[in-house]
Amino acid sequence: MEKYRAIPHGYMTVGEIAKKMGMTVRTLQYYDKEGIFSPSTESDGGRRLYTAKDVFKLHQIQSMKYLGFSLKDIKDRLPTINTPNEVAALLTEQAKGIRKEIKSLKEVLSTTEKLKDEITKMESVDWQRYADIVLNLQMGNEYYGMIKHIDDDVIEDLSGRMTKDEAQKIINSINSLMNTVIQYIKDGVSPESEKGQILAKEFWDKALEASGGDIEMLAKISEKAELSADFSEKQRSANEFIEPALMAYFAQHNYNPFEQEGNENND
Repeated sequence: MEKYRAIPHGYMTVGEIAKKMGMTVRTLQYYDKEGIFSPSTESDGGRRLYTAKDVFKLHQIQSMKYLGFSLKDIKDRLPTINTPNEVAALLTEQAKGIRKEIKSLKEVLSTTEKLKDEITKMESVDWQRYADIVLNLQMGNEYYGMIKHIDDDVIEDLSGRMTKDEAQKIINSINSLMNTVIQYIKDGVSPESEKGQILAKEFWDKALEASGGDIEMLAKISEKAELSADFSEKQRSANEFIEPALMAYFAQHNYNPFEQEGNENND
């Protein structure tokens, strides 16, 4: 009984404050060890003792934890907050970080759901192909679904020939060109018109850049895309414009890339 008499009136032991706050003694001991929340004093017997002021501080810590602040942030910043404006500024900064995290989580959720849809269309487990799909989703490639239909040697060649940043630039350019194609279709622009031919040249140049000038690879990708059951209506519509635009472009320049590729192989 002597050690309990040593506790002054108005003080609480670690067990009492833990019970009052709905926390574990181990958590409070960890806070003390890390310098986040320490007792006001100790009893003669060395027991940690807390006051009502400590309870108030612990409420602050719990509130900040709920708002998403890390323990390091709480330790570093709580002692320096003295005015309402400082609290408001801190919360403004925290809200900005939370919005950024929400956006990131939404992107991860979208990627997860799209990957799940693609996996259900594949006949076997292929983690390398899953990784390629995720990478293309992260880069905003609208044609990520085609990856599961493309041969492994093509995927390996594309992955080994360019960095992620280089691939990102190409994907952004192709997506932009495809959006332009859709707009041209809506506006009634002819594939053989000047606008259509300028776009055809840009598209062909970008396709050559993406494939490293490998016409055979382009043919494989195009064939797989056309056979793909999940080739979207938007992609089909765009293709119906790009094909005649490219044919007109090749004819105008007396150029047949696939025939030339065959001639090179015969040599």
